[in-house]
Amino acid sequence: MEMFYKTEKSKMLSESVCTIGVFDGVHAGHQHLIRMVLQQARQQGLASMVVTFDRMPQQVFDRHFCPQLLTTVEEKKAILENMGIDHVVVLPFTKELAGLSAREFMKSILHDQFRVKVLVIGYDNRFGHNRAEGFEDYVRYGHEMGMQVLRGDTEMMVDGSKAVSSSEIRLLLSEKGRVDLMPQCLTRPYMFSGKVMSGEHIGHQLGFPTANLEPLSKEKLIPAPGVYAVWATLEDGKILAAMMNIGTRPTFEGKRQTLEVNILNFDGNLYGQTVTISFVARLREERKFESPEALVAQLKEDQDNVIKLLNTIRQ
Repeated sequence: MEMFYKTEKSKMLSESVCTIGVFDGVHAGHQHLIRMVLQQARQQGLASMVVTFDRMPQQVFDRHFCPQLLTTVEEKKAILENMGIDHVVVLPFTKELAGLSAREFMKSILHDQFRVKVLVIGYDNRFGHNRAEGFEDYVRYGHEMGMQVLRGDTEMMVDGSKAVSSSEIRLLLSEKGRVDLMPQCLTRPYMFSGKVMSGEHIGHQLGFPTANLEPLSKEKLIPAPGVYAVWATLEDGKILAAMMNIGTRPTFEGKRQTLEVNILNFDGNLYGQTVTISFVARLREERKFESPEALVAQLKEDQDNVIKLLNTIRQ
């Protein structure tokens, strides 16, 4: 797969079938569109392409907006590459780009620069500065420039109640900690990577030594506070069962959120290394205990529950 960032002089690309969007999370709904792109590309003998952006559109118009990303650009690249997409184009999202009408965007960028012959869009996707335009308008514009426009269907949440969306997934993770639903919503576990930093060593004093993680991306969404069963992937490729706490350590009057992972049956120095966490389930909310001894008793119970849960899963 080839990935490049849009510059002043775009390279010449093969005629393609394309879909466009932020695609944060590359969730089940996004994957439906991407499979349509791949199918159309095979049938018509064209290249497959995904056009995405280097930032969330809100970041351009609100300097205080702090995104809660489900996937970084590099993570999106890896997922799309695994799906078999030929080209990924990352457009810098600017006020100038946002000011283009749908017709202007389709003509000057998709048609003239990227040689798109078939455009696949989501069931509710609207682009261009005039959001009053819709699918029928895009079809008409495409017909004028020799571009076929197709629309994908809706992918529903696990319980069938709502369409799968990045915003709904963020809500499930950030407010409810429902990491257990991510294999259905994302078709994979929710993950993030962090560098192991020196902490206050409270976990070691309690008999549960932890690696304190500093996320590699400050824009990456962190699930709701609580205790989680996770898999920890080390730099050497080892995947180990682990228990993770996200929160402020209220038993010790903590104020700052920390991300601490207790890797089971591991004895080694991880300082400075990058550890990738794959979330499996949230065991409980974070809470304040009456004493360190009461916390230790609960941590032992949590650890037993993690072992039982992860022993039923083949990583």
